[in-house]
Amino acid sequence: MDFRLTGEQQLLRRSVREFAETEIRPHVREWDETQHFPSEIIHALADLGLLGIQIPEEYGGAGMSAIDYCICIEELARVDPALALSVAAHNGLCSSHIFTFGAEAQKQKYLVPLARGDKIGAWALTEATSGSDAAAMRTTATRAGDGWILNGSKQFTTHGRVGQVLVVMAVTDRAAGSRGISAFIVEQGTPGMSAGKKEDKLGMRASDTSEVLFDNCRIPADQLLGDEGQGFVNTMQVLDAGRIGIAALSVGLAQGAYEAALRYSQERKAFGKTISAFQAIQWKLADNATRIEAARLLTYRAAYLKDRGVRMTLESAMAKLYASEIAVKAADDCVQIHGGYGFVKDYPAEKYFRDVKLLTIGEGTSEIQRLVIARQLLSR
Repeated sequence: MDFRLTGEQQLLRRSVREFAETEIRPHVREWDETQHFPSEIIHALADLGLLGIQIPEEYGGAGMSAIDYCICIEELARVDPALALSVAAHNGLCSSHIFTFGAEAQKQKYLVPLARGDKIGAWALTEATSGSDAAAMRTTATRAGDGWILNGSKQFTTHGRVGQVLVVMAVTDRAAGSRGISAFIVEQGTPGMSAGKKEDKLGMRASDTSEVLFDNCRIPADQLLGDEGQGFVNTMQVLDAGRIGIAALSVGLAQGAYEAALRYSQERKAFGKTISAFQAIQWKLADNATRIEAARLLTYRAAYLKDRGVRMTLESAMAKLYASEIAVKAADDCVQIHGGYGFVKDYPAEKYFRDVKLLTIGEGTSEIQRLVIARQLLSR
């Protein structure tokens, strides 16, 4: 396998990096402090193809590869992990679920406006009492005439307040366990659906996160997504691919933190020389650069397999686990190298430090990744 970027991929990296530096970086601190979801930048993201990265052109997307997707998410996360998280959730969860399991009519109705950036997508799985144990969800969907009625609530939903198209998992047959869970498409404004509490988060504050509530929410039968009873199985498949995006986000955040630390170490002087001249700092930089490259290669390997239609449950879990955990270390070292300045908002170090922790939690905690990896190894 040759992971050297093609000329087109190098151009893609430069284009997304330039966009992130000019259109995003000047606003990062403001968006973070005000918890502002930057809806004003959505059309610019769409113009670059970043809201339908892997969606085929026939559905309004950019038709890029999984490795291209990683490059895009990396470059956004290098500047603002919160915005990268929103782009990853829109692409890798909501849109991906509809593209992979939706009927043709659903793709035309929902996927096309999602890929074009006309609508923002959300994906609702987690509940207050079912996080890692996703199959223990309580939200129900009951048949009613020619449709369904949803009741329950979802928590920690990215774009729960701003998303116009929501993919939601609900129990349709309690007795069937995980085989009794189905997926549905719910449009914003449907009677009985409402946004609940907006979460006041430690990090990733510009990425909208909230509860979503369903109170006798009636939806038509044709908004069942995929086969009845296959929602949980399909969700696990969506997460396999989605974890590649979180791994790429982790790589990008780690790269941004590393570059900030490197830059500061070459400017800050102590004892008559820049602190980059001290071995203690050099080793931190060297270790982080090495770990980031290893994480990038793990991530690209999983993406390479996805592009070839090969199952990558093991590889995506490894990439997500390793990349997220080395990103935590890179953010920690970034603060340490900045010293006291790493603890104040005048420098980017403290935001990387706050943002990074979500990456070891979202789309499957590190503990769940280790469980997935172990099961794959032991089933061989």
